[in-house]
Amino acid sequence: MLPKSDPFRSDIMRAVKSKDTTPEMVVRRLIHGMGYRYRLHGKDLPGKPDLVFAGRRKVIFVNGCFWHGHNCKRGARQPKANGDYWKAKIARNVHRDAGNIVALVRAGWRVVTIWECETKVADRPALAAKLREFLD
Repeated sequence: MLPKSDPFRSDIMRAVKSKDTTPEMVVRRLIHGMGYRYRLHGKDLPGKPDLVFAGRRKVIFVNGCFWHGHNCKRGARQPKANGDYWKAKIARNVHRDAGNIVALVRAGWRVVTIWECETKVADRPALAAKLREFLD
């Protein structure tokens, strides 16, 4: 059983969004500005990809570094409270993400994951090039 959580921390965690996050909006604006059109949050696809390009059979996931266990500085942070819980939760997320990608590839989709750390203002030209290369 998990220890009772701090009410302040619970409020913070409850406010974390899964859709329309800042990194997702950055990617969406870049892609839209390049002239590509897409559908959002493909409910009928494994993992509900953030952006779906059905005609191209391509999908994009925009993942938060912490939540999805990226190997960057932000993703490597370990919470001080409930460390074992968070390690297990993030490991489950990573495992689930990998399974969703495998299922999509087997179904004939091409997949790219954009990480939160790639959406920084200074990194946007590289991100735009990565997105254009994937979508062309």
